[in-house]
Amino acid sequence: MTKIGVIGGGAWGTALATVAAKAGNGVTMWVLEPEVAEAINSGQENTTYLPGVALPEAISASTDLEQLAGMDAYLLVPPAQFMRKTTSDLAPHVKAGAPVVICSKGIEQKSHKLMSEVVAETLPDNPVAILSGPTFAIEVARGLPTAITLAAPEGVAEKLCEMIGIAEFRPYVSRDIVGAQIGGAIKNVLAIAAGITIGRKLGDNAHAALITRSLAELIQFGRARGADPMTLMGLSGLGDLILTAGSLQSRNTSLGKALGEGQTVAEVLGARKSVSEGVYTASAVVAMAEELGISMPICTAVDKVLNHGYSVDEEIKWLLQRPFTPEFELGA
Repeated sequence: MTKIGVIGGGAWGTALATVAAKAGNGVTMWVLEPEVAEAINSGQENTTYLPGVALPEAISASTDLEQLAGMDAYLLVPPAQFMRKTTSDLAPHVKAGAPVVICSKGIEQKSHKLMSEVVAETLPDNPVAILSGPTFAIEVARGLPTAITLAAPEGVAEKLCEMIGIAEFRPYVSRDIVGAQIGGAIKNVLAIAAGITIGRKLGDNAHAALITRSLAELIQFGRARGADPMTLMGLSGLGDLILTAGSLQSRNTSLGKALGEGQTVAEVLGARKSVSEGVYTASAVVAMAEELGISMPICTAVDKVLNHGYSVDEEIKWLLQRPFTPEFELGA
């Protein structure tokens, strides 16, 4: 039996462990909290992060990274801002050549590095893959149909598809490791803006316009970073943006809605246990856009609200009063 290690015991890590087990693998999860490990091992349920979902018997959990030594592949699912430390701690236990699949979405706030760049530094002897797309963890865990992008070098992606692909969880292969990360990371920032349109009751027209112009920002950023623009039109770009920005199941969209309704950032985050990655990614994206010489007004407005004390109404007014421009590059 192929052995897969899942690094992270949140809802998404637990859902991916379920997929891997259904695909016929033995799965060991590394989790931070002892009570989560105990619940999984004694009752086959993550009562803290994914209650009500019965987990396959092939899944076990541990708080000791050494218990995940020698796995055939690893699914990396820590919060993006903890990817570097987590994979550094994992490194002594990973055998050379085992694929490591980044399943977290975000950009390292301090270094402005993509997750693939972080993992390449901490696990240099392992091929890196990206798993990203429109996925709510609870639906994946319940076996509802899901399609996702799996970006990896030739041979690695196909091997991983065989390891974790099942009828209800359909991976589509890509070689664009950079592009597959951009949609998943930046859409979290854009989803906060989409939530604000809902909370401020700006209407369906505004919501649709916001999502469409968000896609333009994704594609522009992707081009500047050397990604294939078609990747941003796929599952890891447009697909993930539609799902996240269109549903209040999203932590980022619901955060934006609360801001639109008048709550402060501190009030919203203080009442939450789960991580809204867009809060941490916003400042990194804006700084990167400045370095690349591109304009990302929606991300900029979100960053100003989250991190610089600007009001929601100020930023709505700023966005609506910007000069009129072509929708696409003229002559392109």
